[in-house]
Amino acid sequence: MDELVCVKDFEDLAYKLLPRNTLDYYRSGAGRQETLANNRNAFSKYKIRPRCLRNVAKRDVSTTILGEKISMPVGISPTAMQRMAHPEGECANARAAEYMGTIYTLSTIATSSIEEVAAAAPRAIKWFQLYIYNDRNVTVNLVRRAEAAGFKALVLTVDTPFFGLRLADMRNRFKLPPYLRLANFEGQNSIQVNIKGENTESALNNLGNLFDASVEWDDIEWLKSITYLPIILKGILTAEDALRAVDVGAAGILVSNHGARQVDGWPASIEALPEIVDTVGDILEIYMDGGITDGTDVFKALALGAKMVFMGRPALWGLTCGGEDGVKKILSILKTDFEYAMAISGCANVNEINRSMVVHESYYSKL
Repeated sequence: MDELVCVKDFEDLAYKLLPRNTLDYYRSGAGRQETLANNRNAFSKYKIRPRCLRNVAKRDVSTTILGEKISMPVGISPTAMQRMAHPEGECANARAAEYMGTIYTLSTIATSSIEEVAAAAPRAIKWFQLYIYNDRNVTVNLVRRAEAAGFKALVLTVDTPFFGLRLADMRNRFKLPPYLRLANFEGQNSIQVNIKGENTESALNNLGNLFDASVEWDDIEWLKSITYLPIILKGILTAEDALRAVDVGAAGILVSNHGARQVDGWPASIEALPEIVDTVGDILEIYMDGGITDGTDVFKALALGAKMVFMGRPALWGLTCGGEDGVKKILSILKTDFEYAMAISGCANVNEINRSMVVHESYYSKL
């Protein structure tokens, strides 16, 4: 991996290494994939306004999230079925986050169980991503297991009454390779999953049909009643929903368009971030994922008000190329890149990054 020096290098190699069924699942978005492209391209529409002659001899990229100090404002988003990328899958990913001192978020739809990941990375700050299922006992069971395993927060995905239509998965008739399993749904924890892929020819969409599509804001109160863990709402893209998140007592908001995998035509996460920060940023913590590939992306998101960013696909590319060491290197690249972007732009620590330092490109056309 010595020759891999940026996220794009890892991505290019992963594209060569992964089988088509897996690669298309990891990389694809919904519909024509315009939002998928925009998640990345939208960052270039924001420009950094650097400040010069500031003392940056001593630098600190650490921050505090929900009371926990972490080494950098970059964590790992939940992505499903990581053992398709590497035999150790989620366990290797979590160990990398533990080593780097940041947050790892485990997907419900994982190929390593809650308990396996907890045992693999006992000192990592681990969050658990959750859906509310038609059978509420499934949700209760997952919450209880996450609590018992020492996870520190629940990340409730709120943009998924069911999975979006991903054309590549439909063409490939995607299903989990037969040597893997949905590790959180085995034995007494099992739920019925139709692997034939009826309706869309993708088994994943049939799994999504197990989600409770009738869930409303009042159901957050039910979830709060069964857990002591803080609840972060993932998938909010509007100020109106951000206000509802405050009303129901969310601990944080993860501004996200689900990796552009739900409906094409949604805004890029970085585009939606400012209105949410302006509306509720002084009340609860705001995070963002979607399109993060280098340190300038991190800087821009923090300047626009995010407390922290998360990345999903880059960790998968690292996992594919080098397992735990690959993810460590991805995180190290992003940490170093962010430190350089921060310091050379005039900030010695994350608290010095502010809204005046990033503007939309239209700012310069008006001058």
